[in-house]
Amino acid sequence: MAKRNGISISTIVAVGIGSPLFVILGRFGSIPSGLPDTNIETTYALLALIAVLYGPIAGVLVGLIGHTLKDAIFYGSPWFSWVIASAVVGLIIGLASGRLKIEDGQFGGRQILKFNLFQIAANVIAWLVVAPFLDILIYAEPVNKVFAQGVVAGGSNIAAVGVIGTLLLLAYSRTRTRQGSLTKEV
Repeated sequence: MAKRNGISISTIVAVGIGSPLFVILGRFGSIPSGLPDTNIETTYALLALIAVLYGPIAGVLVGLIGHTLKDAIFYGSPWFSWVIASAVVGLIIGLASGRLKIEDGQFGGRQILKFNLFQIAANVIAWLVVAPFLDILIYAEPVNKVFAQGVVAGGSNIAAVGVIGTLLLLAYSRTRTRQGSLTKEV
């Protein structure tokens, strides 16, 4: 695979396609949660898919670029604490991608469990630690507000990635040839 400065062409293409898809899903695939400025987002299932398939660099960049563009287009300016949290989700899931063996066509019960444990950890770190603390440090937001938003965002993202992300990865794994499934004819 051709690389330029350590980043593969497929990673660049994944970021180029994933970032606008993040924006589109952020606009048309968001469900209001009832809490101000906090939605139930399907975008994180897409982010998880890209991070698993293309690794942590793609995950970070789609989270950063996609969330920045979404906020700039739909809200007028990026909310950087949440942009960084999105990048953290992409990073952690991308780092875990090597343990899932999805390219080998193996995405059964154990891999689904591993994926969901990693995505839960990623969302908890991003939405219950990174986003609230950066909201307080950068924007001087009230503590009770940012942690309430973090709980709703984290919980809804865990659910969305757990259901939609798992289904996307299952569907993708079915397109791969299972390692060791081909035999040599004599």
